[in-house]
Amino acid sequence: MNKKLAAALSGGAVLMLVLSGCGGDDSDAKGNAWAKKVCDQWSPELKKIETANADIKRVATESSKPEDVQKTDSAAFATMSESYKTMGNALQSAGVPPVKDGQKTLDAAVKGFQSTATGYADLKTKMDALDPKDQTKFAEGLKELAGGLEEATKGGKDALDQLKAGGLDKSMNGQKGCQVTAPSPK
Repeated sequence: MNKKLAAALSGGAVLMLVLSGCGGDDSDAKGNAWAKKVCDQWSPELKKIETANADIKRVATESSKPEDVQKTDSAAFATMSESYKTMGNALQSAGVPPVKDGQKTLDAAVKGFQSTATGYADLKTKMDALDPKDQTKFAEGLKELAGGLEEATKGGKDALDQLKAGGLDKSMNGQKGCQVTAPSPK
């Protein structure tokens, strides 16, 4: 019953994988310096998000009791909410990126991460409200939550699009702190 939620999460929760990949261009020293400030603060948050995602997948595939699913997923959503909020704050504290329309890019990206943080906080609230003793209603609630994941992650995806559009993806990809290794499929 929780497999749909796990599948939806694998597509959305680690949206930061979009930033991983090829190394950046070293010609933009200012962009790289800005990206280093951000990525150094993002690194522990990305690891927390990966771990939370793995926990959700684990309880989904282990035929866990509804109480365990609720407890694990609730904690994971709380972690993700806090991590995305911290990532938005890291962008803010790094200052205006050295790109055209830097303030606009920064504001839009911060807003996107705040939106995703709020989305995960809402999912946690909804998860906590489910009754694990009524398995039918619990399963229906999980389906509803899985449907809300896309909306929850939209802000973060939009934030990444803003950073890419601003030309910051190359600088950020070159920073070790922004590189995420995809967990191996089991």
